[in-house]
Amino acid sequence: MNNNRSKVAIIGAGFVGASTAFALAMKQLVNEMVIIDVDRNKAAGEAMDINHGLPFIGQMNIYDGDYSDCADCDAIIITAGVNRKPGETRIDLAKKNVSIAKEVTTNIMKYYTRGVILVVSNPVDILTYKVQKWSGLPNGRVLGTGTVLDSSRFRYLLSEKLDVDVKNVHGYIIGEHGETQLPFWSATHIAGKNISEYFNDPAYGITEADKLSIVENVKSAGAGIIKNKGATYYAIAVSVNTLLESLLKNQNTIRTVSSVIDNKFGIDDVALSLPSVLNQNGVKKVMDLNMTDEELSLLHHSADQLKLILEEVKDI
Repeated sequence: MNNNRSKVAIIGAGFVGASTAFALAMKQLVNEMVIIDVDRNKAAGEAMDINHGLPFIGQMNIYDGDYSDCADCDAIIITAGVNRKPGETRIDLAKKNVSIAKEVTTNIMKYYTRGVILVVSNPVDILTYKVQKWSGLPNGRVLGTGTVLDSSRFRYLLSEKLDVDVKNVHGYIIGEHGETQLPFWSATHIAGKNISEYFNDPAYGITEADKLSIVENVKSAGAGIIKNKGATYYAIAVSVNTLLESLLKNQNTIRTVSSVIDNKFGIDDVALSLPSVLNQNGVKKVMDLNMTDEELSLLHHSADQLKLILEEVKDI
């Protein structure tokens, strides 16, 4: 991809879509950005608001549009969807957002010419799988944010516990972006030392209970933020922009994005998150990494739970 003509479309002008657009403008990743929403006035307002700050940021072409503007995009970001309401089950939410995603995908593909489709809406693994199938695009061209934010939360909490710079903490949350996600402890390290060496070092005073607490706090982080402020959008916007940079600049970065897994680790025909190499075409490959028997068992459980949800929405 040539950044001299880079173009991105954001589908959905809600909290996540608008925050993503703002973060993208601040980072000056693209020359052209179109915001598309069923409420055209909302999309227009978001574009106008960001445009008014451009004299302090840099020149970009930011505007509201329709699905025809998805043509010639380097990346199309799907943030459209509804939030889970009190009393609704995960299946209820999945059915609603799968229906929305199907309509969005149909409209995108009427005008699609090239580029990666990045799914942000939840349940992200289910939607990534469905969009991949509906679009008919090559495997890996459609990917989801998956556990990229969960992995960031994981690294942050570890850095806080160990009192080290978060940039020096390397670790992954894998599997579902949801209840069955799991920490990839055997691949977590700091300064070349596996995390187990820190846990076994009395100088750090970290117990097994601390490990469990960190994992639970990663899982519950989103719910905690929603309870306090109503929605989560800043960290996911940063996560999306980080992924976009890898994609647009063809960086071959490793991130835990969600993609349709094709016979990897004994898992097939389901979308979930594993450390994957990203380039301009999407997911270049899913990494071959050694897992413990326990990690592999938990990953299979995560895949099985996602397949149960896929079964519930198979006719949509």
